[in-house]
Amino acid sequence: MAELLRTKARKPQYCSLGPVAFLLIMLFLVFFGAGILSPRMPMLGTRQEGAGMVYPQPKVLTPSKDVLVLTPWLAPIVWEGTFNIDILNEQFRVQNVTIGLTVFAIKKYVVFLKLFLETAEEHFMVGHKVNYYVFTDRPADVPRVPLRGGRRLLVLQVPGAARWQDVSMRRMETISRFCAQRFLHEVDFLVCADVDLRFRDHVGVEILSARFATLHPGFYRAARRAFTYERRPRSRAHIPRDQGDFYYVGAFFGGSVAEVQRLTSACHRAMTADRANGIEAVWHDESHLNRYLLDHKPTKVLSPEYLWDEQLLGWPAVMEKLRCVAVPKDHREIRHR
Repeated sequence: MAELLRTKARKPQYCSLGPVAFLLIMLFLVFFGAGILSPRMPMLGTRQEGAGMVYPQPKVLTPSKDVLVLTPWLAPIVWEGTFNIDILNEQFRVQNVTIGLTVFAIKKYVVFLKLFLETAEEHFMVGHKVNYYVFTDRPADVPRVPLRGGRRLLVLQVPGAARWQDVSMRRMETISRFCAQRFLHEVDFLVCADVDLRFRDHVGVEILSARFATLHPGFYRAARRAFTYERRPRSRAHIPRDQGDFYYVGAFFGGSVAEVQRLTSACHRAMTADRANGIEAVWHDESHLNRYLLDHKPTKVLSPEYLWDEQLLGWPAVMEKLRCVAVPKDHREIRHR
């Protein structure tokens, strides 16, 4: 403290600059300072897509078993206790938002639709306007489910496919196309979910952001080398083993309509390029989703509370709530009929 006081007490020394010299120095710093003063700083616009940055992996659980609530790029990670839903509900009501929920019920997957819609009516965006967009090849089998006021069920007929992988991958192209055709004019946000899920607890406006993604329940504690990214460099979904933030599940993502359109369009283009090169990513559209979200970071990340498989993973103490859960099923029976 004494040294600090002595330093302050000394008479400061000044050096005067002429106005022209001062102006030239400032211009030099503005235009060239970033590269000279910080040589490790990458120049904007020079990174080739897919090249990626190498940096330490963010850990969802700390050594003390606390959960991560903010990503290194300052996006919130949503867990129970990190938000006040009353404040958020009021903010979104003032904006008078409408949320779209897309779901694909193709072939025998239509059997999951009734439970999906009934539990969504109980827990999803309660108190807000919702459009359910059901894509199906069996419109006559779509169940009649009573809806709250301000909520609509819209059935959109699409063709089926011989392979379940094609159904999964076509989803990106279909959502992209319908964003341009109608979603941009009808809703403010889109939530894209798998049909073989059921809502079990509150899922509300706390998830909404420009671009959100959900931590995969099977990998939220894993090291990035264990992530099932596409590892073959020939694929547009390729992610090297020393890159990656989190592994995101393809069954629950979304954002503003414009951002979802950009995401799904990019994934569709990448899958089309892969097909032309005779390769299919290991986890299909989910692999391309993870590649896209590595290059275009989510503005909000949902914890595994928002998609969990209790049958496979139990209910660990770190999960205060299980908000959306997988419905048990026989994959071979459902996928191949």
